[in-house]
Amino acid sequence: MTELTEPSTGSTSTALEVLVLTGMSGAGRSTAANALEDMDWYVVDNLPPQMIPPLVELVARADGSLPKVAVVADVRARSMFSELEQVIGDYMDQGMGIKVLYLDASDEVLVRRFESVRRPHPLQGDGTLIDGIEAERRALGPLRNRADIIIDTSDLNVHQLSAEVRAAFGHEGSSALKLTVMSFGFKYGTPKDADHLVDVRFLPNPHWIPHLRGHTGLEAPVSDFVLSQPGALTFVDRYLSMLDIVIEGYRSENRSFATVAIGCTGGKHRSVAIAEQLSRRLADRTEATVSVRHRDLGRE
Repeated sequence: MTELTEPSTGSTSTALEVLVLTGMSGAGRSTAANALEDMDWYVVDNLPPQMIPPLVELVARADGSLPKVAVVADVRARSMFSELEQVIGDYMDQGMGIKVLYLDASDEVLVRRFESVRRPHPLQGDGTLIDGIEAERRALGPLRNRADIIIDTSDLNVHQLSAEVRAAFGHEGSSALKLTVMSFGFKYGTPKDADHLVDVRFLPNPHWIPHLRGHTGLEAPVSDFVLSQPGALTFVDRYLSMLDIVIEGYRSENRSFATVAIGCTGGKHRSVAIAEQLSRRLADRTEATVSVRHRDLGRE
């Protein structure tokens, strides 16, 4: 469940995007930070509260060249709670563009999570888990009241929490999925990081055509030859239909990246031409960010 609250005071007077990610220990800060990082936020982990003002000043001086910044406040020492609340309060009271994402969960869920990893609560000391959780909840009360967004993670798994963060901080038109289409040559080995691998050696090889041998699949003579072969465009059409289903599944599972590898013998002609065609059409029909890479182009 996501609870939206109005900003504490004033309107934002700067275009800077600075987010403080904080909340109860065990509520999912690492998962939320990973989701932000996948959306191209620059995530600074375990930053002491007194270092937030210099960071904000650095971002301001960058004049938009730095990406959005998220500070993960891991308040393990009691003194840091009041310092963090004071720093954030000062910026909010001045109408500065800083937001707070607060992660929460029920005591019962937090106890279960700490017990599952067999670690003590950072504020537990000589007491019990509940003692530590209650101490942290009391200390974080004022900060929770200042939060712009509160996410209760009690009933969320890691994928659902990531989806909540994406929904709250993803921009319209942005995509969390980055798709790489890679051409390669089987003679140099298959890519170890490929999620999908297909073989286009069923198409005639331009290498055996003298006037095409010295060219690559990036050039029109080779590309036109490869794509004009029987079955070439049918293969691309049907493979795209399959990838539509796969990409939709990746999106629902909050997958952040995937690699589609297209192979021929040397990675110079057929795989390059098909990879270029596939990447262009994927970019036109999906919301993923599509890039193309030719791993073995230029090898002898």
